[in-house]
Amino acid sequence: MNSRDNTGMALGLLGVIIFSLTLPMTRIVVQEVDPLLNGLGRALLAAIPAAALLLWRRERWPSRRQCKALCFVILGVILGFPVLSAWAMKTLPSSHGALVNGLQPLVVAMYAAWLSHERPSKAFWACAALGSALVLVYALIQGAGSVSSGDLLMLAAIALGGLGYAEGGRLAREMGGWQVICWALVLAFPLLLGPVLYLAAQHHGPISAPTLWAFAYVTLFSQFIGFFAWYAGLSMGGIARVGQVQLLQIFFTIAFSALWFGEHIEPVTWLFAAGVVGTVILGRRTAVKAAPVLKVQP
Repeated sequence: MNSRDNTGMALGLLGVIIFSLTLPMTRIVVQEVDPLLNGLGRALLAAIPAAALLLWRRERWPSRRQCKALCFVILGVILGFPVLSAWAMKTLPSSHGALVNGLQPLVVAMYAAWLSHERPSKAFWACAALGSALVLVYALIQGAGSVSSGDLLMLAAIALGGLGYAEGGRLAREMGGWQVICWALVLAFPLLLGPVLYLAAQHHGPISAPTLWAFAYVTLFSQFIGFFAWYAGLSMGGIARVGQVQLLQIFFTIAFSALWFGEHIEPVTWLFAAGVVGTVILGRRTAVKAAPVLKVQP
C-alpha cells in the first residue's frame, strides 16, 4: 500500500474511534429524549456549523448530479442510521448494538462494489466475511444473537447507514470529504426544521446535564466532525478496504463502555478483538481494484 492508502486507513481509524462513542452516548440521550427528536435534532444543530464553514470557505454549490448523490447520503447518515439506531438503543444495551453494527463493513463493501465500481479480490471478500463471522460468533457467545425488535432496527440502520457511507465516500473523491457531510446537513436542514420544532414542543420535563453532554457529542462529533476524517479516509484509501476498519468499532465501543460506564469486559472479548484486528491487517494486503479517479472541485 502507498502512503495515500496508509493515510486513508489512518483517517478511517480516526473516524471509527469518534463513531465508537455514538451508541453509548445515544443510549444516554434516549433515556430522557424521544429517539426521533435525538436522531433528527442532532443533524439540525450540526447543520449550523456546517453552513458556517461552507460560507467561510466560499464553497460553490454542488451540481444537480451531486445533489442527487447527496440525497443518498442524507437518507443513510442523517435520517436512517441516527433515527433507527436511537430507537434501537431504547431497548438494547450499547454493547449489544455495537455487536450488530459489526456487520456494517461488509455492507459498505457491497455498496462500494455496486455504486463505486470497486472490485475487491476474492481474498478481500474472504477477509471481510471472516471478520464479520468473528463478530457474529462473538455476539452468539455473549448472548446477543437472538433476534429482537431492537436487532431489526439496528439491521435496518446498518443497511441505510452503509449506503450513506459508501455514497459519501464516492462523492468525497470529487467534492472533498468535509464538503460532503456539510452539504448533506445543509440540504437536509429545511426537511428537519419542522419535525424537530414539533417534537421539541412535545417534550416535557427537564433534561439532565449528562444527557445534554451526550447530545452535544452525537451532534458535534458523531454527526459532523467524525465524517471529516471518515469520508476523507474512504476517498483516499478505497471505500471497501477502509470500510473494514469499522470492524474495530465494536471493540472501541466496548472498551470505552468499560472505561467510562463501568461495564466489565470478559477476556474472550480481547481474544476476538485480536482476531478481528488480524482480518483487517490481512484485508489491507489484498487486492482491491480502485474506482476511476475523479477530479476534485477547487
